[in-house]
Amino acid sequence: MNIIDSHVHFWDPQKLRYAWLDDQPRLNRAFVTDHVPAQVNGARVEGIVFVQADCAAEQGLAEVDWVTALAQDDARVRGIVAFAPLEDPVNLRAQLDELKKRPLVRGVRRLIQDEEAGFCLRPDFVAGVQSLAAYDFSFDVCIRHWQLGDAIELVRACPRINFVLDHCGKPDIRNQIRKPWRNQISELAALSNVSCKLSGLVTEADWTTWTPADLQPYIQHVLAAFGTDRVLFGSDAPVAYLASTYERWVETLHAATEQLDDVAKEKLWRANAKNFYRL
Repeated sequence: MNIIDSHVHFWDPQKLRYAWLDDQPRLNRAFVTDHVPAQVNGARVEGIVFVQADCAAEQGLAEVDWVTALAQDDARVRGIVAFAPLEDPVNLRAQLDELKKRPLVRGVRRLIQDEEAGFCLRPDFVAGVQSLAAYDFSFDVCIRHWQLGDAIELVRACPRINFVLDHCGKPDIRNQIRKPWRNQISELAALSNVSCKLSGLVTEADWTTWTPADLQPYIQHVLAAFGTDRVLFGSDAPVAYLASTYERWVETLHAATEQLDDVAKEKLWRANAKNFYRL
């Protein structure tokens, strides 16, 4: 069956500023749409959702416009998750108004993963997330496992927003730690307006020695907690290339979910991303 990849990044350091790439020499070059294969394991990659790649905050609209131009040459790019300064009540509304004019924008992501505890529960941030409802934008939650408690409270404060958890909340796979991640994932999944991307797991494991068995308990728990209606395939390419090829991640997830029936597989690999992002 065909694939819609719900989590892909593009960047070009010659066009926009990505400070975090200074510490990632293997990634510090241009990655545009051709890094996503046309086919993998016999399946056609028919759709891509671009997720903001943490360029300089003031370049957020420029990033959307650059990716929109890429989509003119690669029709697989069907949705954009854009940056917005959700904690900034002075400038947020104007930014969201501009994003609404860009037809490929489906949602917003403001990275939380490198912020201190409690950041996403500050009143201005919560109000910013709540304001997405007026624009029909979803919110991608990108956190580390120790921030899951805050994420649960954020979702509870924003019942009108559709959330998707990126990278399964970045569990500590490298050390095979599953507490309290496991219980908190179940608690988050109990909130009906949250979905979860099966993505980004390879870079939470040991980059050079991970095996499919290392990832299996995390994949199975996410499937059990969220059910097959609320899980989305994502590659997290090209960040994932630090630990895996595109093909190896697809093969690993395919093997880990081979027990699913064809309807559930269609949802995981394609339909849920199409529905969540309204592609």
